[in-house]
Amino acid sequence: MTGDLDILAFGAHPDDVEIGMAGTLILHTQKGYKTGICDLTLAELSSNGNVEIRQREAEQAAKVMGLQERLNLELPDRGLRLTESYIQKIAQVIRKYKPAIVFLPHPEDRHPDHGNCSRLVEESVFSAGIRKYRVEEELAAHRVGKVYYYFINGYEHPHFTVDISGVSDKKKESLKAYKSQFIASDEGVETPLNNGYIEAVEARDTLFGKEAGVKCAEGFVSKRPLVIDDLLGD
Repeated sequence: MTGDLDILAFGAHPDDVEIGMAGTLILHTQKGYKTGICDLTLAELSSNGNVEIRQREAEQAAKVMGLQERLNLELPDRGLRLTESYIQKIAQVIRKYKPAIVFLPHPEDRHPDHGNCSRLVEESVFSAGIRKYRVEEELAAHRVGKVYYYFINGYEHPHFTVDISGVSDKKKESLKAYKSQFIASDEGVETPLNNGYIEAVEARDTLFGKEAGVKCAEGFVSKRPLVIDDLLGD
């Protein structure tokens, strides 16, 4: 599928975006916006499951979220270095789908791949908007209107939240699509992900919601000041 997207979220691995902002994607899809995810790697070094299983799980999660597009750049897991070839690949995706908003992982995270993904996408967003910057396909420059950061493992104080109270069950369903990652099995090994991780994500959403005065919310960070046109409006 091709065509403009309203929201494009990037993650280092399939399941990163779901952890941080599946509810926000579901909510906006339900409102009629076009949403998509670009995973940078196949997570081929994951302790549990394998690439084939993980891809099936990612597609199932995409169906739950109602995404218009999900793609994978197949960059090397644990190899997300800041290289020009990787920046070009990501910039090409941005030019192709012309997102109004790009989401990327918060750069401060215990997993180095998440921070590296964030820096790569930041560079790519900037390069994609430069008219003379060249990518593999002949695509016109595209300037992303807004860039926001979502949390994967972090609990930093968000700059703003999105109320996902009405879709929290769907978010949980999207996470449970990754059985190989979040559900312990006799064939697998114990990891932080299959030892109460979904419950920890729910607890964070509840915490952010409580601070915002709603049941559940996902938190985000913006490096640029947010503009409020009406202080008394919704």
